Amino acid sequence: MSFDFDTPIERRGSWSMRWERYPPEVIPLWVADTDFRAPPAVLEAMRERIEHGVFGYSAQPAALREAIAARMQRLYGWRVEPDWIAFLPGVVPGLHLAARHLMRADQHALLPVPLYHHFRQALERSPRAFTEVPLVLADGRWVFDEAALAASVRRETRLLFLCNPQNPGGTIFTRAELERLAAFAAQHDLVICADEIHCELLLDRGKPHVPIASLAPEVSRRTVTLASPSKAFNFPGAGCAWAVIEDAALRRAFMADDHATVHGPSLFGYAATLGAYRDGAQWLAAQLAYLAGNRDLVERFVAATPGLAMAHVEATYLAWIDCSGLAAPDPHKLFLDAGVALSPGAQFGAPRFVRLNFGTQRLRLAQALQRMAKVACP
Repeated sequence: MSFDFDTPIERRGSWSMRWERYPPEVIPLWVADTDFRAPPAVLEAMRERIEHGVFGYSAQPAALREAIAARMQRLYGWRVEPDWIAFLPGVVPGLHLAARHLMRADQHALLPVPLYHHFRQALERSPRAFTEVPLVLADGRWVFDEAALAASVRRETRLLFLCNPQNPGGTIFTRAELERLAAFAAQHDLVICADEIHCELLLDRGKPHVPIASLAPEVSRRTVTLASPSKAFNFPGAGCAWAVIEDAALRRAFMADDHATVHGPSLFGYAATLGAYRDGAQWLAAQLAYLAGNRDLVERFVAATPGLAMAHVEATYLAWIDCSGLAAPDPHKLFLDAGVALSPGAQFGAPRFVRLNFGTQRLRLAQALQRMAKVACP
């Protein structure tokens, strides 16, 4: 079966956050959703719910719990019991729940950066103390600075945040890297909160995703794993995510706000997830091949443009571009003035970087890169 990722889809007028912030002459490559129509399996699952015609309050589907557990076993050899799963409207609320309920107000968290900005916001709004620990670039990959992590831990440190695959850096952390991180967490009795929402957006063959909780039962018992198919199958607006939490006490603490300040997924999120997991495999494989081609296009552009640099993107559809070699003090403004809207690096704690979303039609991506090249090399 073939799938069309090249035909543009008009998103203006559809309440798209990404497409409606800027005027029509700007190509928006910022917010992390793609410009691809959701898979036929997802559309069909939603269509069936619409045709049913009644959209009442929804119970959590046992079939979805079982599908998630079966997928974790099949993809990662990770045994997950269905009752370890706590449903959420999205991964971002899960970050806030972790900050508020998995550590006390007088405790401290570790935050490897650069990092998706909602991690920091979750801690700031709790509020909870935290230390940002910079990742380091080694052999073209953003990886943990293990010495810096060890130097940053305090007596009151309780929570270690992890983003794997890493956003914005694009790293898939290896089993050995995760084993060392898990040992560090055990040594200091830390709870790990792992955002693994990009786990199925793997662009390099031979580089598998390893959920950190899957390493060993003792790691699982100190880990909260946040996940959702909304990135891989492109339906974030439908709202369906979950936390996998083996330890019952940790699970109860995490879900203290369940049906209080945090509600469950939408009916359409449940339906979309089941559709994606049952019949979306061919579409996902085709999308990954297309995204890998887009990734390669971006990497060639960066390599050929003086003043720009980037690590190899192993996963996600996000390019973390170092613009420190450019004369312009504000690279985000430079490219926006040229008609390309990117995510400013300051949002991730690195103002000399920009994050580019290449989850779009290839012709549009090429047009954006041409505009960027004109101002990067005037």
